[in-house]
Amino acid sequence: MNLQFKTSLLSLAIASSLSAPLFAQEDDSSKIERIVISSDFRNLTENELPASASILSTADIEQRQAQFLSEMLDSAPNVNFNSGAGRARFVQIRGIGERSQFTEPYNPSVGFFVDDLDFSGTMAIATLFDVEQVEVLKGPQGTTFGSSALAGSVKLKTVDPDGIESGKASLSVAQKDSYNLAAAYGNAINEKWQFRAAVQQYFSDGYVRNDFLDRDDTDNIDEFSSRLKVRYLASDSLTLDFALHYYDVDNGYDAFSLDNVRTTISDEPGFDRQETTAFSAKATWQLDSFDVQAIATTSDSDLDYGYDEDWTFVGFHPWEYSSTDHYFRERDTDSVDIRLLSSQTINLGGVEADWVTGVYFKSTDESLLRQYTYADVDFTNDYALENIAIYGEIYPQLSDKLTLTLGLRVEEASIDYSDNGGFSDSVDDTFVGGRLVLDYQMTPDMLSYVSINRGYKLGGFNTDPRVPTENIYFEGEYTWNYEVGAKQYFDDNSTYIGVAFFYMDRENTHISDFVVEPNDNNGSVSFVDVIANADIGKNYGMELESYYQLTENFQIFSNIGLLNASFENYTNAKGEFIEEQDQAQSPSYMFNIGFNLEFAEAWRLTVEADGKATYRFSDGHDVESGDYTLWHFNLNREWQDWTLSIWGKNVFNKEVYVRGFGGFSNDPRDFYETPEPYLQFGNGRQLGVTLDYRF
Repeated sequence: MNLQFKTSLLSLAIASSLSAPLFAQEDDSSKIERIVISSDFRNLTENELPASASILSTADIEQRQAQFLSEMLDSAPNVNFNSGAGRARFVQIRGIGERSQFTEPYNPSVGFFVDDLDFSGTMAIATLFDVEQVEVLKGPQGTTFGSSALAGSVKLKTVDPDGIESGKASLSVAQKDSYNLAAAYGNAINEKWQFRAAVQQYFSDGYVRNDFLDRDDTDNIDEFSSRLKVRYLASDSLTLDFALHYYDVDNGYDAFSLDNVRTTISDEPGFDRQETTAFSAKATWQLDSFDVQAIATTSDSDLDYGYDEDWTFVGFHPWEYSSTDHYFRERDTDSVDIRLLSSQTINLGGVEADWVTGVYFKSTDESLLRQYTYADVDFTNDYALENIAIYGEIYPQLSDKLTLTLGLRVEEASIDYSDNGGFSDSVDDTFVGGRLVLDYQMTPDMLSYVSINRGYKLGGFNTDPRVPTENIYFEGEYTWNYEVGAKQYFDDNSTYIGVAFFYMDRENTHISDFVVEPNDNNGSVSFVDVIANADIGKNYGMELESYYQLTENFQIFSNIGLLNASFENYTNAKGEFIEEQDQAQSPSYMFNIGFNLEFAEAWRLTVEADGKATYRFSDGHDVESGDYTLWHFNLNREWQDWTLSIWGKNVFNKEVYVRGFGGFSNDPRDFYETPEPYLQFGNGRQLGVTLDYRF
């Protein structure tokens, strides 16, 4: 999509928003006191969900001035992320999750969804404008999402059409030549048809300067997102929802330097691009004793990723090499999910029970072209995956306060793989997941629960041609999650405390490893990525989320995660036996603390801090992140339908690292002989101003 068309679309959306009545009436009946969680079959409120979940509302997003999902995840205990690209595209929950993707196909441990669409593995599109809430469910979601959510799931719930004229427009300007322009508008066409449209464009030069090219934008951000949702009220019992998504991400990737500084000298900076078109259709039919939901989705994504492997320019050093590594993917995904949900309970020997049952089909076709300087020919592969599942849950009401949940999902996965190196194979496997939960709703404001969840993840292929034949296939993984938790509101919702303790037992634990291979005719090296299975993985810890309304105008909040994660009995890709080792991306503690202060009637100040303990970047080397604390603030002033925000992120300009590599030298100045740690910086200080209008 060209720039002129995107600009026209933004202008039209803003004009539609601003053409609405300036002083629109607020509908008190539409206010929601408790957040409803759409990731669960039953659409429970936060204090009714018997699981650990972090629900981040529109207010939370605007409070942090977050444009992208990774800017929100530090608010969620035991949720981590890493980059290795233009954006942080890989998420880990309780220490489990992918950290990169090169030649291998992507089988997610953490599912990523936007409304009804499964975008797992394509998180570069995770922008946050007109998002109603971010739902982070922790622990295996074996019944609900199956093989896409071994460790948990992240869902962006966007604003639905509701037939009420409403909208908003937003303009942000910030350091690093950053700006964000966005608008959303919704209304009713007539008594039957409703719609909601949203458009956003975000630009930033980024935090890296390329001294060789004399440019400040080689690690830039350029993201366009748009969405149109239409609802048709076909009858009193039948509702049809349609959604069309288009995303165009054209980010740079120029992050690493030989001296671990924010200035680079690469002559061929990389890229991190994604173009996605997706469509979903959902039918909800209300019958006498149950509802029928049918969801069909399709998406088409082009994902391009590449980097300057030597990080320097030709002529930098007599011993230099010059190389680029580029990956071009095409991924098509189609799915159908048909489920029945009870609207009337059934009687099981005197016990009333609600229920849900469904069938699910998903087809993914992915093709890869890799262009690497030191490869004799371009590498190509084709990967086809089909998932067929049946699932169901039943919820016996054992007493007025005690509910049992029994869930089961049986999923069959069929994988076909081939590449131009002459390797091809097919694998069929069957997985079983589910959950057993007992929850006690002592009062409408207090819930306690115990649960056992079983999640699973598909096996796959190590597709680099240099991987030995016996190591090409790795087995699927199972995880058992044992959890006990409690949630309670106090004093008319002015105080909330939620706590969960968990223990995860991993079988056939997936380990992301690598070996270093020398390139022919020069002193440089290349990585050969290998995914393998360790015998045992153990992840256990605690999550606490709370807020306290100390006075009418002053609120404090704290979110804390504790985690211990390790694997055992593993022979790594170098042939070394590891008896026990900490899992990567698993900080032993995380926290998000802060306060909100309202003063002078219309002013509000938010100050918050995010912190993490030191953690390993990889299972295959010892480079660590270092511990850190980042401080942010947002001062805003409301006037009728307008809000002016003055904000700062990482205000003390703390150096933080979001990716690291080790075990090799990429420096010709030491003849590639001295292994060094190499680190990718996270964002530095940024100050900005945002003007929002809503009605």
